[in-house]
Amino acid sequence: MAETAAADKQEMQKVAGPWKEAWRGFRKSKVAVVGMGIVIFFILLAIFGPLFTPQGINEQNLSQRLLPPSGDHWMGTDDFGRDILSRVVYGARISLWVGFLAVIGSVVVGSILGILAGYYGRWVDTIISRLFDIMLAFPSILLAIAVVSVLGPSLRNALIAIAIINVPNFGRLIRSKVLSIKEDEYIMSAKAIGMKDNRILVSHILPNSMAPVIVQGTLAIATAIIEAAALGFLGLGAQAPSPEWGKMLADSRSYLTNAPWTMIFPGVAIMLTVLGFNLMGDGLRDALDPRMKS
Repeated sequence: MAETAAADKQEMQKVAGPWKEAWRGFRKSKVAVVGMGIVIFFILLAIFGPLFTPQGINEQNLSQRLLPPSGDHWMGTDDFGRDILSRVVYGARISLWVGFLAVIGSVVVGSILGILAGYYGRWVDTIISRLFDIMLAFPSILLAIAVVSVLGPSLRNALIAIAIINVPNFGRLIRSKVLSIKEDEYIMSAKAIGMKDNRILVSHILPNSMAPVIVQGTLAIATAIIEAAALGFLGLGAQAPSPEWGKMLADSRSYLTNAPWTMIFPGVAIMLTVLGFNLMGDGLRDALDPRMKS
């Protein structure tokens, strides 16, 4: 029993070793740590921020419309007298929710299609790859607009559209990884001893393909947040009175000259969130990609 426990402990250390090494490499990048700090800040803001906001997100007071930042309203008020700070804080919850869920959906569908295309090849690979090529032939925002136009303007449909347009990116990434992994000796050995394809895919192919997916997923969250804001700005995403950042920018266009704070603060929130995910994604890429290590 003692020998078995020692062997299990040693095996767990071998598995955890690469991830510990990646974490050490990630911490060495100050820029990546700053990015992670920004991301954590906005996540905490989305979770706990609405508990401490001074007013409700849709609480109107027309006598206080378009007030500049002050002690009572740190970010000023909008054209309906609503507190911009409260709406920006609650908007973090919406943007992060859209970003995470859209990327999770893209990862799941893209990984399944990419694994099938890379592992089985032949006509399966041809059909899936051509599907990816067709989707990638269109600009992503144009394809998202087309999907939302079919489904109807709403935040939920914008989320679905963003997930759909990002599927080819993850699918092609996983496919290329599987094409290299399936020729490794341990995969050939698993086939030789009669291991079934589904077990090979779940036990060997998928776990060894996750590192680039984690990096791409982190960067894709930033892209998804921008795309959700773009759809909201065009009136195809979140609908009024939702405090989604892109919708807030669209509603503030008429007041750019006389009340610029109505656009500045939602815009800064988008910029910082996207910056944080991009910096963290670059740090993860450097930490998880052996070719980036000195």
